[in-house]
Amino acid sequence: MDCGIITSKTVLLLLNLIFWAAGGALAYVGSYVIKSYNNFDNFLEDKYTLIPAAIIITVGVVMFIIGTVGCCATLRESKVGLSFFLMILLAMFAAEVAALVFAFIYRGRIKGDLERSMSDVFQKYDGENSETRAVDYLQSQLQCCGVQTYMNWTTTPWFSSSNNTVPISCCKQNNTECTGKLDQPDLLNTQGCEVKLEQLLQDVMSYAMLVILGFAIITLFGMLSVCVITCKSGRRTGYQTLYV
Repeated sequence: MDCGIITSKTVLLLLNLIFWAAGGALAYVGSYVIKSYNNFDNFLEDKYTLIPAAIIITVGVVMFIIGTVGCCATLRESKVGLSFFLMILLAMFAAEVAALVFAFIYRGRIKGDLERSMSDVFQKYDGENSETRAVDYLQSQLQCCGVQTYMNWTTTPWFSSSNNTVPISCCKQNNTECTGKLDQPDLLNTQGCEVKLEQLLQDVMSYAMLVILGFAIITLFGMLSVCVITCKSGRRTGYQTLYV
């Protein structure tokens, strides 16, 4: 058997094993991105930011199917199977490139999206509604207070209606003496939430982009290997050995 075919087969079989593992990994990454955004969806107006995550999950599911089809087509050197496998790889590569483009676009729009929505959500804080739960979760999880700084609370209806105090979620963790009074800044998280939330979402999107780029490169190698096997098989069946 031709050395090129052996090498290409080995690459493709390893690639199919990677696809099975990658399917689960991509599904996890996509779910992680969606979960991260859902935790703070009150502060995000642009829901299209989740498009890259949806594409990642879809590609992950397709990868399970690709792994099975690829193994059968590679072992049997079926031209039909390999052609179908190549078409799937091309579609998946296009999806990965699209997800990478979307992720790059929306990564740059996170800051503007947060600036438009966070102030409105904080203004609606009343201690009981859904915005209250979202703000308390944000401040306790990121250990922050206010939009840009804890002093932003002084311009909200909550501050004047609660005896000039900030929410308890502004207090530093495991601090039982904090009452939300501004004269206790050492007991409060003084950094604003906008910068911290922006950094968190930027990190999540960057992580997703790296994963997409990695699998796009793997997919490209897979397409090259399919082309090698198909070409070598065609040459091998197109000629017959002459015996003297």
